[in-house]
Amino acid sequence: MMIFEDKRTRPHFDFLLLILAYALMIFGVLAISIATYDPTVPADSLLNHILNSDTGSWQAIFVIASPAIVWFVVSVPYEHFRTYAVLYYAAVILLLFTVLLVSTAIREVKGWFEVGLGRMLQPSEFAKLTLILMLARELAITEKPMGNVRSVLRIGLFSLAPVALTLAQGETGTVLVMAGIIYLMLVFGGVDWKWILSITVIISLAIGAVFAYGIIGDSTDYRILRLISFLDPQAYESSAGYQIINSQQAIGSGGLTGIGGFVAGSMSQLNYVPEDWTDFIFATIGEAVGFIGCALIVLVYLLLILRMLYLSRFTADKFGRLVIIGVMSMMFLHVFQNIAMTLGLMPITGIPLPFLSYGGSNLVTNVVGISLVLNVTRNRSNAMPSYATPVSTVAGIRRRRKKQSIYVNSAQDDGFRKRIRSLRSKGNKKTA
Repeated sequence: MMIFEDKRTRPHFDFLLLILAYALMIFGVLAISIATYDPTVPADSLLNHILNSDTGSWQAIFVIASPAIVWFVVSVPYEHFRTYAVLYYAAVILLLFTVLLVSTAIREVKGWFEVGLGRMLQPSEFAKLTLILMLARELAITEKPMGNVRSVLRIGLFSLAPVALTLAQGETGTVLVMAGIIYLMLVFGGVDWKWILSITVIISLAIGAVFAYGIIGDSTDYRILRLISFLDPQAYESSAGYQIINSQQAIGSGGLTGIGGFVAGSMSQLNYVPEDWTDFIFATIGEAVGFIGCALIVLVYLLLILRMLYLSRFTADKFGRLVIIGVMSMMFLHVFQNIAMTLGLMPITGIPLPFLSYGGSNLVTNVVGISLVLNVTRNRSNAMPSYATPVSTVAGIRRRRKKQSIYVNSAQDDGFRKRIRSLRSKGNKKTA
């Protein structure tokens, strides 16, 4: 493998990516404070509005503390994540198993530990990161992963273990995100198209079976009803379709420019949309800032995701490239699914909107994810120790093209290195 050296491939700290993430985080604190606004509590400034909101204050604390997380993750040597991915993965699997045994169900989901001060820890959020690291590690071992039975079994085991434990907890939304991460990483990881096609068919059949069971079988399972209610919310307006209908009305009431924040009698202030500071935060945002504000937020998300795709394109090390792809996939799936479900275009799955929804575990997970991307781009030279032999182009090509430096994997191709030395010696003789 070889790549051309230019400014796009050089190691650097990507400030643009960090700025986009923090722009969303800061606005998220404001949006959460608007969603939990209490007009009976006097406030004469924006700061007081935030301080008067318990959830807004906690989110602000998480945001203020997050630079320490960024610094720590970026400072860790790049190879550490490749080496200890198995250890992190095993620790999170243990947490997933433990929370299933000891936690108390909240809305039929057993996915949280109580950690004091009324705060909860959600291991399934961190499972997404360890899944990304493990898959990146396994897929980077060879250029053609899943090429033999052993590789298929290893990748299958590492993928299905966290998915199965999370599904047992009742977190359907997180399971769908994990499945999406696995699928996209396999696509970008160089897996043979026959495997991709087979997995696509299996996923399609599984989705069709769920909807058939819910519609034709007339299922009364609330989780199934949440998945199919978006097809006809009015038919479930007193149950699973209630949030969709109210969310659509709240977003529509914002019009083009919105009604503003901290408005007494607004739908967000009256809690018209359940969970409008967490999973349905986009409904609050739509009412407050309208279509223009929502479009700007979607644009920032789009820039964030495209930036990560761009950074992965110019990262030669396969492990690092797949880490970026994994984090990008996680962000894309959360953003697409969350915004679509609040608009009634996708099923309700109970997943938060990255950086905007309230939740410490989710915010930390997203900050660590962005920090991993920053670590990869900052340590690219360390990530490619075998790509350290600069080679000039052949003399004839050099006369026709602009001179460029190429990095080749000389550690794996001694024959190529000998041929280059031979070409160099011939070029020197001609010059003489």
